[in-house]
Amino acid sequence: MYGLKRYLLLSFAIICLLLSPLSGIDEDGPKAELPVLITSCGQSPGATMIKVIFMKLEFEHPDPAYTTKMQAVPEDLISAKEAGNPYKSLIIVMGASLKGMGAAGISIDDERSRTESLINEARKQGITVIGAHIEGMKRRAQGAAPGDNTDELSIDAVALNSDILIINKDGDQDRRFSIIAEENDIPMVVVEKNLELMAELEKMFSH
Repeated sequence: MYGLKRYLLLSFAIICLLLSPLSGIDEDGPKAELPVLITSCGQSPGATMIKVIFMKLEFEHPDPAYTTKMQAVPEDLISAKEAGNPYKSLIIVMGASLKGMGAAGISIDDERSRTESLINEARKQGITVIGAHIEGMKRRAQGAAPGDNTDELSIDAVALNSDILIINKDGDQDRRFSIIAEENDIPMVVVEKNLELMAELEKMFSH
């Protein structure tokens, strides 16, 4: 019995050591740098939610810490670089709004094409691409009108091409984002409430 107790204690100690910060696990989660360009793939309100959070965080940065442009294009990244203030991160909010796209006079195919070119330019510049899906199941096919798959097409355009994923837990009920993250080795931050999202963004962009 004494030998078994020693064995269990030793096993527990080894597990604790493997899970400690010394093992190289980043307990603080993935990091990104400022300034950041915030945009949307699908014109959903999520990008505005991210903008409001950055307004509240009030990061100290010599240049504007963030810029929001719902229909950002590669030229926005290029012009910032040429001006000597290159973006270091790009947040693309997934989730389509038929109302938002209709008001802008664009389709989901337009959004996917724009997003692809934007990500390609970000890759050229070494900009960290962050895919965010923060509005839960109402921005998934399950919450859309019958036959409307624009939310899923938005996800297709962004999630697989992201360096980091920020996901609302409610929107991952079918584990779609978890599977993408696991199969492609993409760090994923999961939140349940906007306050958690604010805390995670502060942690991600504070160094």
